[in-house]
Amino acid sequence: QVQLVESGGGLVQAGGSLRLSCVASGSITSVNFMGWYRQAPGKQRELVAEITRGTTTNYSDSVKGRFTISTDNAKNTVYLQMNNLKPEDTAVYYCNAEVWFDQYGTGSTWHGWGQGTQVTVSS
Repeated sequence: QVQLVESGGGLVQAGGSLRLSCVASGSITSVNFMGWYRQAPGKQRELVAEITRGTTTNYSDSVKGRFTISTDNAKNTVYLQMNNLKPEDTAVYYCNAEVWFDQYGTGSTWHGWGQGTQVTVSS
């Protein structure tokens, strides 16, 4: 099976930076996409950034110019560098991915979520 494990969340003052990491583990053969979503209290989960096949990126308008998504394909890891953080960035950040993995000698796709990591930005 496949698992996603996030790390790097925490408490930071407005204007500060954090870097989130998400490692996909399992018998992964290739990655279709990896991305980050966030959910603030009382709000729906929303896309923050995603990267497809390690090259094509997509950002929400609210984070463009401040956040950067990148991958280390050899480590099946996606990063989210968050700069100039604002209080409205406070949320639980979830890693999301779709990968191909080897299951009993055949390829299968897996799409799932990590457990989430809390990011809190104080004013």
